[in-house]
Amino acid sequence: MNYRFSGHETFPCRYAWLPKAYRSLTANPRIFGNEEEAIVAMGVGKNMVRAIRFWVQTTGIASALKDGGYSITDFGEALMKQGGFDPFLEDKRTLWLIHWKLSTQVSEPLFAWDYLLNKWRHQEIGRTSALRAFQQEAKRLERKLSTVTLEQHFDTFLHTYVPTRSRKGEILEDNLDCPLVELELIQRVGERDFGGGRREPIYAFRREPKSEITPELFVFCLNEFWTTTRRATEKKITFRDISVGHGSPGQIFKLPEWDLRERLDRIEDDSHGMFSYKESAALQEVTRTDDPSRSDRQCLEAVYQV
Repeated sequence: MNYRFSGHETFPCRYAWLPKAYRSLTANPRIFGNEEEAIVAMGVGKNMVRAIRFWVQTTGIASALKDGGYSITDFGEALMKQGGFDPFLEDKRTLWLIHWKLSTQVSEPLFAWDYLLNKWRHQEIGRTSALRAFQQEAKRLERKLSTVTLEQHFDTFLHTYVPTRSRKGEILEDNLDCPLVELELIQRVGERDFGGGRREPIYAFRREPKSEITPELFVFCLNEFWTTTRRATEKKITFRDISVGHGSPGQIFKLPEWDLRERLDRIEDDSHGMFSYKESAALQEVTRTDDPSRSDRQCLEAVYQV
């Protein structure tokens, strides 16, 4: 697995960056090929230009081309064009979709996202314990990474979801936090005493039903999990696949098992016949009941039609 540990320049994605990147790439698909030009066009420093380039790719808004340019994806175009579904990221459903895209990269997954969302088995997350696990996993992967690189990568993950300062009264354009803090996916739950007056914040995933993950949004992500990630050739997948499978909606959204069952009980109606769910003492599985070529665009449109 070709994990990414860097490229964000230690900056979480800020509120204005994705709309700014979309506008800049629409005007000049090769804008990131000339850092000096990008600095002027985007009004930020060199490191921030590199961070914006990183985030516009990892959120699925644009993809790199072999000639050095960048192409706006269908997903990015649908969201951010003039009159698009949510060009300024004002809808919480959009933020959950961006979290989904960040967390389900297949060819070059973001290490902290992939590891903490899919492989972390503890109730709580502390910086010390997470970094120890990162070091062990990097060693297993035979990746020679400095402690500083791992620390910066963990901190960037954390501050993608946890605010760094009070945002009361701030203008979104100037806000230093990532819009995904609004999801409250990661919450501070206490502190740990390491002795000698050293204390460390402790965090945990919010493992609750999340009403803003609407039925249509869940269907979009289930369809993408099935067709784009690791399940493209399969006609049926189990409840366990959807609940705790690597990159599954259950794992990425941290949904409780009972909430997933309720969602799957309604999936045939919610997906307009795209999926059906059967549960018995011996069998719990979802079946794709229509042509799998149904477009991602159709599923995305359904998210915003409600």
